[in-house]
Amino acid sequence: MRIKYKILLMLVIIFSGSVLAQEYKNVLSLRGKWKFSIGDDKKWADFNFDDKNWEEIYAPSSWEDQGFHGYNGYAWYRKHFYYKDNLKGRNIYLQLGDIDDVDQVYVNGKLVGFTGSFPPNYRTAYNIFRNYPIPESYLKENSDNVIAVRVYDGELSGGILYKNIGIYTLGSPILFDVNLEGEWKFKPDDIGEAKEPYFNDSKWGRIIVPGYWESQGYADYDGYAWYRKKFYMPENLKGKKIMLCLGKIDDVDQVFINGKIVGQTGDWNGTPEYSGEDYQKFRAYYVPEDKFNFNKENVITIRVYDGFQDGGIYQGPIGIMSQDKYSKFWTQRKNDKNFFDWLFQ
Repeated sequence: MRIKYKILLMLVIIFSGSVLAQEYKNVLSLRGKWKFSIGDDKKWADFNFDDKNWEEIYAPSSWEDQGFHGYNGYAWYRKHFYYKDNLKGRNIYLQLGDIDDVDQVYVNGKLVGFTGSFPPNYRTAYNIFRNYPIPESYLKENSDNVIAVRVYDGELSGGILYKNIGIYTLGSPILFDVNLEGEWKFKPDDIGEAKEPYFNDSKWGRIIVPGYWESQGYADYDGYAWYRKKFYMPENLKGKKIMLCLGKIDDVDQVFINGKIVGQTGDWNGTPEYSGEDYQKFRAYYVPEDKFNFNKENVITIRVYDGFQDGGIYQGPIGIMSQDKYSKFWTQRKNDKNFFDWLFQ
């Protein structure tokens, strides 16, 4: 019996490793030489900035080991890459491993992610793995593209330090009709009128979805928060059953489209109540088509309550798709789960 258990355990470990390896597929390694400069200038994020006179250093590795020993402060990395159109329709991610201490990351001049807090409200995030979604609209097909990484190091080693870095896709493509991953407006507060489409969020902060809010400048925050994002709804979804996928949220949520509630997880009568498993539930809400404005701007708002530790919309996929596409996606997930159900019968 003990031998059988060990064999089953080995199978689980091997298969789990295979699943994790296939979850993200590396399509372009970014290990190697990057353009580099100490200092800080927001113009260095621009696609057209001329970096030919910059130094070159290797990443991942500390800048202290490459001629900048003892340097603490701001620095920028830049890297050119070629984006092929055979990745069109895929969910694309930029993984930069561990960065010491704080970073902001741009693709072709557009912000795709940030972790930690820059001075004057400095907070390190040296031990958090960077995995940022890249909206397809930010990329130039069959052309040159530029990644720019702004880094602040407060002490000791600095820069893009550890682990594999590269461009990745999800192993099983998720073909959203509307991809909602990327930058959202964000407010750590409870503002009931924030659900209304006319609400002015111009003074709100920004946050990258998916990602915990703790790693994006809101460390140790528990309580209510609101997310808002504007999007365009294509005409070709009219007349179809529509699914809204919001990945996983810690802990509970209420979701509004154009001011109308379309789904929720948790008990929202009074102070929100949640089970110990709500944060692990995959959010997928059916949305009647009359909630959308087709061929026009729409607003999605999400009210989140976090009661303990990490909070926010922390795991994808995030987007809108027709029900037939969703059914194919869910069947694939279910088939993967069935292997484990069978294994432990």
